Amino acid sequence: MNQTKYIFVTGGVTSSLGKGIIAASLAKLLQARGYRTTIQKFDPYINVDPGTLNPYEHGECYVTDDGAETDLDLGHYERFLNVPTSQANNVTTGRVYLSVIEKERRGEFLGKTVQVVPHITNEIKERMQLLGQSGDYDIVITEIGGTVGDIESLPYIESVRQLLWELGDENGIVIHLTLVPYLAAAGELKTKPTQHSVKTLMESGIKADILVCRTEHELSDELRQKLALFCNVKKEAVIQSIDASTIYDVPNLMLEEGLDKVALQKLGLSEKQNPDLVQWNEFLHKLKNPKHEVNIGLVGKYVELQDSYKSILEAFIHAGAANETKVNVISVHSEYLDDNSAEKQLKALDGILVAPGFGSRGIEGKIATIKYAREQNIPFLGICLGMQMAVIEFARNVLGYKNANSTEMDETTPYPVINLMEEQKNIENKGGTMRLGAWKCHLHENTLAQKIYGKSHILERHRHRYEFNGKYLNELETAGLKASGNNPDTGLVEVVEIENHPFFIGVQYHPEYKSTVANPHPLFVSLVNAAVKHKNK
Repeated sequence: MNQTKYIFVTGGVTSSLGKGIIAASLAKLLQARGYRTTIQKFDPYINVDPGTLNPYEHGECYVTDDGAETDLDLGHYERFLNVPTSQANNVTTGRVYLSVIEKERRGEFLGKTVQVVPHITNEIKERMQLLGQSGDYDIVITEIGGTVGDIESLPYIESVRQLLWELGDENGIVIHLTLVPYLAAAGELKTKPTQHSVKTLMESGIKADILVCRTEHELSDELRQKLALFCNVKKEAVIQSIDASTIYDVPNLMLEEGLDKVALQKLGLSEKQNPDLVQWNEFLHKLKNPKHEVNIGLVGKYVELQDSYKSILEAFIHAGAANETKVNVISVHSEYLDDNSAEKQLKALDGILVAPGFGSRGIEGKIATIKYAREQNIPFLGICLGMQMAVIEFARNVLGYKNANSTEMDETTPYPVINLMEEQKNIENKGGTMRLGAWKCHLHENTLAQKIYGKSHILERHRHRYEFNGKYLNELETAGLKASGNNPDTGLVEVVEIENHPFFIGVQYHPEYKSTVANPHPLFVSLVNAAVKHKNK
């Protein structure tokens, strides 16, 4: 195949229709047919990346191997495709404008008036084609964030229009995801919002090639014909996307609707082979037919918004299927938890995960949770801040260092068992300055961590500023908290565990970022397995 083909996914009527899931599902089908496929997300907000956004604003910040802080949709891309993403897979308006302004300051546009067209649109088009020009992919799917008609999305829509014209016929298509709402009072589905959304897209010079219609009810033939006629698409290009019990059903639903076939036809590509979804459907079968059931507490301070811990929740789904176990994730708000209420809130749990986060709010609740898990022998996994809180809890309640803390929470603590890295102390900018991306870790012999991974050398993704303070390592280890994993280059502690506990492990990195359908993360798989054993003992 000589030229990379491009698929652009836009959204209309309302946000949160699931463009990322549709893009990931189509990519999965194309990959399953033998095409090398990747997905990228272009976000219209002016932040350079989501790294400085509160999780309540935008959900979790997903981190790639190369240290990019990205949109959570990239997590869906990796979970579906089992292929790592990178900085090139997520671009924001802030990054685009920053790049253009830096070029202007260097004098690259000397004498020219720098404008949205052509300078901003050229920058966008260049970034849209970066992955395609690498030679690694046959098809690049580009998801355009926001909703058609939004002011901030206009430069992206114009860039897509120009790029489609430049690429030529059969080299680029547009899939428009829209809503067909059901009006209970009228007792029928309404197509008018979709018609208006497509009209708005056409006013920008773009004709939708495929309509994907989010709906709560089946689309009749008559309704599909109406949508095809008024939206100027073929009837077979009107694709129904009905509500599903799990996002992992969507590739099969899109296969039934023929989304991949229509896309390939419009791109002038052969169907190659029937999609190989054997492993995918084995996972779905286990997911839907569990033999066990456990309750695992997710203790954090952003639990009101599920997207704040999206990768953790998905990792539990993967691990649950691997164990043929239904995992009920019980959200526990750490801000409303202390030593007195811990037993009441946690006693019904078969396992506990203390979530990552930043800042002092809710940390005493996390420490109380960890104390309860440690003393009651409940399977425990602490991630990033959760691992740091485990170190603090142990220092306070086992070593007797009552005021032990992290210097993130208390700069004057006499026992800074968690401290700011030396190289972080003079940093003033917040964005993109943490320890980010994939770092090596060496797991020590005969430890729980090495047993879980089945190997001694691993690579895991990080997102944090503060570290285990090595000055307290000997005291903590002597008392029973073992450092079972270290970075081989820096010596920094990456993993801690308690030997005489059924399952107690804390990791400085974010294992949830690497869990996929094809490769559930071993830490989550082991936690669920330990929870099953705890329940059945």
